[in-house]
Amino acid sequence: MTYNTTQADFFTIVRERHSVKHFDESHKLAEHEIMELLEIANNAPSSWNLQHWKFLTITDQAAKDKLLPIAYGQNQVIQATIVIAILGDLEANLNAEAVYRPAVQAGLLPENIKSNLITQIANAYNNVPTIPRDEAIRNASLAAMQLMLAAKAKGLDSCPMGGYDADKFVEAFNVPSRYIPVMLVAIGKAAVSAHPSNRFPVEQTIIWNGF
Repeated sequence: MTYNTTQADFFTIVRERHSVKHFDESHKLAEHEIMELLEIANNAPSSWNLQHWKFLTITDQAAKDKLLPIAYGQNQVIQATIVIAILGDLEANLNAEAVYRPAVQAGLLPENIKSNLITQIANAYNNVPTIPRDEAIRNASLAAMQLMLAAKAKGLDSCPMGGYDADKFVEAFNVPSRYIPVMLVAIGKAAVSAHPSNRFPVEQTIIWNGF
């Protein structure tokens, strides 16, 4: 997949990305542009490379209308060009064979190392009750952040949204039990510029070498 030139250097992108509440409803994205954004998000870091995410991509007006009451009437879901529901995979351990097999076939990963990794993953998922949910949320959140930075690099704006009824979302969009809603990300062109929110001084957030 080819990439268009980014519109700013990385540090400018990071500093200028702010959550937008009002989007230009006339703005459109072609399917290949959406796919490009999601392909970049798909390259986010991933524990064991299990890729614990699915991107439920909402583009149709009818789907947005269905989402609006689930998102407590937040107009971003109607105004934004697309809304990506970031889903975490509670059974990402089942991806292990498909993830590692190509590396073995390419001679990049010894078979015994692959077997050890799969055993390690199985032990973690079977014996640590918090692992499936924690890893699903942690890794899907990394993909969400990468998606928002990619959008900003393409001259777009975004808004991560945690204010929605997850149970109703699952029901309305027929989300399989394997997946857990992590957040919604609205993406489009800002109709009203976002204003930066205050942050604590970095000195206040750093703990050096332990409490």
